[in-house]
Amino acid sequence: FFIRFFAMQNPEEDTQWNDILREKGILPSKEKSTAEITENELGDMMEKTIEEKQLGSRKALEDMTLDELEELEDEEDERIMLQYRQKRLAEMKLLQSKRRFGEVNEITAVDYVQEVNNAGEGIWVVLHLYKQGIPLCSLVNQHLSRLASKFAETKILKSISNLCIPNYPDRNLPTIFVYRGGEMKGQIVGPLEVGGMNLTLDELEWKLSKIGAIETDLDEDPWKKRRVRDVLSSQMGVRAANDSDDD
Repeated sequence: FFIRFFAMQNPEEDTQWNDILREKGILPSKEKSTAEITENELGDMMEKTIEEKQLGSRKALEDMTLDELEELEDEEDERIMLQYRQKRLAEMKLLQSKRRFGEVNEITAVDYVQEVNNAGEGIWVVLHLYKQGIPLCSLVNQHLSRLASKFAETKILKSISNLCIPNYPDRNLPTIFVYRGGEMKGQIVGPLEVGGMNLTLDELEWKLSKIGAIETDLDEDPWKKRRVRDVLSSQMGVRAANDSDDD
């Protein structure tokens, strides 16, 4: 009876009896149908298939010929150069957007509101009041021309003093006003504050950077060297005076 009953059963059917026989090893294990495969198992199968296709389409480096290796290298070089070119173009566009000025422009009182007060949001404006025939004013103008080229995102202007501010006293020249958003942010007034005829380009750059008009790339305050020189000159002057008195 047992043998006849067993023979009558379909080994592929999902019956309790067939499950018992599979556990005992009498019937082979039944493979999962597609419907019984879990979502995770299906995902793993798809990833494995994709990897196999990628590996099949990609030749191992050690199996490539010299020509194939050169072709691969050319493709990589082209990709790297394209990325570098795109990066440089982005950098140049950013730099171009910042370089709005680049030179010192002359203004008068008529231009003041438009050029200074209405310069634009976030724009730093440096205005030098000067007069022709004053050597220190000429020196400051020379330095500002170089700074305008270096810091083209800052608007640098100059104006003959009495054409900008009537009756402006010569003793206050040179005068440098610094504005942002139409508001004055700092001023450097008179020969002593400017630094005298020994004023260097770095010293003026540092002064303007401390106000905020420019972002200097100088690592060290150049005025420290000036103070050391002044102390040494003072000491030499005292020494020379003492020697003269001794004579």
